[in-house]
Amino acid sequence: MKKLLDKIKSIEHGFKHIVEVGNIILADKTKNHLEFAKIFISDESYQVRMLGVYILGERSLIDKAALEILETEIPGDTNWRVQEMLAKAFDRYCQKIGYEKALPTIKRWIDCKHENINRAIIEGLRIWTGKSYFKENPKLAIDLISKHKSNKSEYVRKSVGNALRDIKRKFPTEVETEIKTWDFTDEKIEYTYKLIEK
Repeated sequence: MKKLLDKIKSIEHGFKHIVEVGNIILADKTKNHLEFAKIFISDESYQVRMLGVYILGERSLIDKAALEILETEIPGDTNWRVQEMLAKAFDRYCQKIGYEKALPTIKRWIDCKHENINRAIIEGLRIWTGKSYFKENPKLAIDLISKHKSNKSEYVRKSVGNALRDIKRKFPTEVETEIKTWDFTDEKIEYTYKLIEK
């Protein structure tokens, strides 16, 4: 195990090496994966914390505790790479359960007060309308993402603008219809709009 952890600590960029090590650990059915993940997310190395988040994402469908940890503990991590892994982990959960079945959880995360949770869902599901369920329901995707058009966090608004710009390429009318309802006297909304039109 130490060799695996040392391997990921030595690489500063990317996700592939984290996933590779995570899959080696997950392949060993004699290990308690959830307990390993709990230990990893407390490590001083952001790479090891990323590994913990990856494992939690893979375990989230079969273990409610894993999804709960992703939702309640990981958003407080200050490392942006860990937050990127959270977005990937949440998308993995949605992919495994099916995006339609994941809707209650998606809506709960969208409505959460924590900006890292908001961003994880908006960023993690990009490109939203590339996903099987949202491809047939682009308006729902637009409605959910647009809830954060005026989020106090620029970090979140950037994800909103980018996600809606993605969708606009295939569903321009639906995005334009949403934008027509926006109040452009709000500087935060103006910021989001400029990202969509970029």
